[in-house]
Amino acid sequence: MSYSNTDTGSKPADPYTEKNQEEPGAEQKITDLSDFVQRSKFGMMTTKSAHSDVLASRCMALAATEAGGVDLIFHTNTESGKTDDLEKSPAINMSFYNNSGEWASVSGDAEIITDRSVVSKYYTPSLKTWLGDLGDGKHDGSENDPRIGVIKIKTKTATYAIARSNPISRGIEMVQGAITGNTAQVNKLREITESEISSWRSSH
Repeated sequence: MSYSNTDTGSKPADPYTEKNQEEPGAEQKITDLSDFVQRSKFGMMTTKSAHSDVLASRCMALAATEAGGVDLIFHTNTESGKTDDLEKSPAINMSFYNNSGEWASVSGDAEIITDRSVVSKYYTPSLKTWLGDLGDGKHDGSENDPRIGVIKIKTKTATYAIARSNPISRGIEMVQGAITGNTAQVNKLREITESEISSWRSSH
């Protein structure tokens, strides 16, 4: 891992990353990321606006994963703004966070799928809550509602941090860091490269 040194050349400019970076094998990194994402379930989806250069984020609920956990599935209303955004620019970021300070950032390209067999595979009756029934016998929130589509995020890269220990141990570590000036080692900070994702997907 490369980093910039301070003027003295003795300490890294980013001591948190230096102290918490962990690079186990690709299988463990991807498995732990998938487990964390599925536990978190809710995350923020960021897209580029179809009408400007502004970035927009909205909360989304994970519906499923594919390709051994690296590709993410979400429901969408095909008439919504995020669908317009992705049709113009498929580049996307999906982030997850929990109250323990663990987080994940997943970047990739999104595909909007309207094939009814795929929609039916991932359909859940709770979608009626968000879509409603327009009373025309067609737009009724069922799996045949043409408004319901699927967003599939094909992951390219990911960065995430999961806790090394329980909250009490992490708290002690942070207090000690504040007293001694040493950077706390509280997370397992990991990066998954595009080549690791590609290799994993080809075998799953």
